[in-house]
Amino acid sequence: MAAVTTSKKRKRDLGVSFALSDQPPTQLGPVLANFPSVKPTKSTPFKCYRTHKKKSDNEEVPFAETPLLIAGETEAVDFYSSEETRRASVGSRYLVGVHNKRTGITTLQAAPLHVLTHEVKALKGLQPAAVSTLQRLEARAALGETFGTKKAQQAIRAQERNKVDVSAMEGVADHLQESILKNTSSLPSKEEAKANADSTRLIPQYDAYALNPSDAYPLHNMISTPEWKALSISAYIAADNSASRIALLPFKRSSWINDHLSLIFASPSPNKTVIKTLVYISAMMSFHKATFKNIDKTVIQQKLSAVPSVVVDGLLSRFTETARGSMEAQKTSENETMLLTHMFALCLHVDDFATDTSVLAADLSMEPMKVNALFKSLGCQVNKLTQSDLKRLGLPDVAGEVKRAILKTPLEFPKPHTRRRK
Repeated sequence: MAAVTTSKKRKRDLGVSFALSDQPPTQLGPVLANFPSVKPTKSTPFKCYRTHKKKSDNEEVPFAETPLLIAGETEAVDFYSSEETRRASVGSRYLVGVHNKRTGITTLQAAPLHVLTHEVKALKGLQPAAVSTLQRLEARAALGETFGTKKAQQAIRAQERNKVDVSAMEGVADHLQESILKNTSSLPSKEEAKANADSTRLIPQYDAYALNPSDAYPLHNMISTPEWKALSISAYIAADNSASRIALLPFKRSSWINDHLSLIFASPSPNKTVIKTLVYISAMMSFHKATFKNIDKTVIQQKLSAVPSVVVDGLLSRFTETARGSMEAQKTSENETMLLTHMFALCLHVDDFATDTSVLAADLSMEPMKVNALFKSLGCQVNKLTQSDLKRLGLPDVAGEVKRAILKTPLEFPKPHTRRRK
């Protein structure tokens, strides 16, 4: 009888557990470094430098959030943190995991990400060759002919045609004044001016062919899906009264938001989409006030502590920018306009596309004319409501005495100003 054999192979245990590191957050920890182009050898030493001094000796900032500069060098190349470091970390957090085979536990530790650039030492002292104005113009014309738009290429050809060959004009000085002083610069047509204006509008992404106002500025073109999912309104629904709900808002001094919030919860079935939109508008107003002068991410996160970090990072990435040669964020006038037009487009959604601009102007401490101009840039008409509008919105006749920003489709934007021919 054949002997029965049994397999003695060990079965692999695939159970893995995770744990957060018990290392103090302020203690020096690991750093993630990304080398997009030239990579140093593994033996290249790197050092970590703080770019900002502590405001006080008692200030404790987690190592992963501390502004740092990573630098190292070899005999031929210098490596250091680039301007892309801050932009690469916006909206993301990075963790380093160390797995212990004996215990089966993977320990996670927060780590900052640094994108490193390089500079060749031998090229530091070299001065760029001098370039004449004519060479610059020729190079610019060559780029325009290769990569420029049709309009730009037409302008380059027109400029070439208007050039005067001085050597060919010798002996015809009598005709010089009549022939070459005529510089007929062609003005853009109405269609070109309209297309150019549409492409440079400081407004949210829109659908110019929408037949319904709600489709002209889709909600999730202004609030991203991750931000929308991160917003929680359970505390607002559980609150007993209006005062408790207002206390939960990121910005509590807006009459427009407070009135709408009270009106919504007066209904037996509050609209959760409108509640979320109001909370997001409140976060935008708080962000608008917090970034009025300087932009300090730590201060902004403290003032918007009730707002999910995903929303704060989204506002910083969309409505601020970093200047070349600097790692500090700033808010330009274009960023300010984009923030306000996004906010006002959301207000239109809440108000069924007929918003009282005077209340918003008071909340934001802005001139009503400026607020009206921004609503007009969205395609609104600032007028008194008609009887049909009052009936559609369910408003009393008294409301017809107040001018409102009304959005109708198809969208009609303010006509661009064109220069008249002389």
